[in-house]
Amino acid sequence: MALGSVPTVKICGLQSVEVLKSIVHLPIAHIGIVFAPSKRRVTPEKAAELIAYLKSEASEGRVVPLSVGVFVNPTKDELTDILAVAPLDVVQLHSQETPAFCKWVREQFGVKVFKSVSISKTEDQIPTIDRVADQLNPYIGSIDAVLLDTFDPVYGGGSGKTFAWDCIPVYKEWARSAKLPLLVAGGLSIDNVDQLVTAYAPDGVDLSSAVETDGVKDVAKITAFVERVTRT
Repeated sequence: MALGSVPTVKICGLQSVEVLKSIVHLPIAHIGIVFAPSKRRVTPEKAAELIAYLKSEASEGRVVPLSVGVFVNPTKDELTDILAVAPLDVVQLHSQETPAFCKWVREQFGVKVFKSVSISKTEDQIPTIDRVADQLNPYIGSIDAVLLDTFDPVYGGGSGKTFAWDCIPVYKEWARSAKLPLLVAGGLSIDNVDQLVTAYAPDGVDLSSAVETDGVKDVAKITAFVERVTRT
């Protein structure tokens, strides 16, 4: 994931191999597979099917997205059991996971770790760089990217709502100093991603519900969103 280039795209909540086959040719960097409580949650066995397809395409010399497992406060045993079945490329942690836990995940499974930071929809005050540093400096060396998402009291993220975007610059400043990519999620759609990219230039964008129709991933919507981002 290059810093300062056209944002990468992560499509989260994939459940169908057939949908994956229809979008794998698009310039998508990451496919999110949800193991946290969610209507998009999949079993390890279903995740293994998605990953097996990606690996089969990669074995033919094709560039394919990395598989990202989305978790909220998983236990070590839970991660061990799931990754034994579904060999993910990235583990995305969405709650109060400590720097030590992130480091353990990285070293134990040989995966990248994305750490989510939850921000409220109407953040009253933009945090200072010192506050962000206090919050995130302990994670340096234990994670590979930071993901900003809208706070959800039940699921941690995946609310389908935007957060207070004026908080992005201070997190981006910290991410640049830490030499880590900054991804943005939370309520993104084809209608607002231009505004986000133009105003804040994150390293990556992440969405799920906006590319669904009746709760199912819509290939046409995914294609339109990816085209919008990659031409920005």
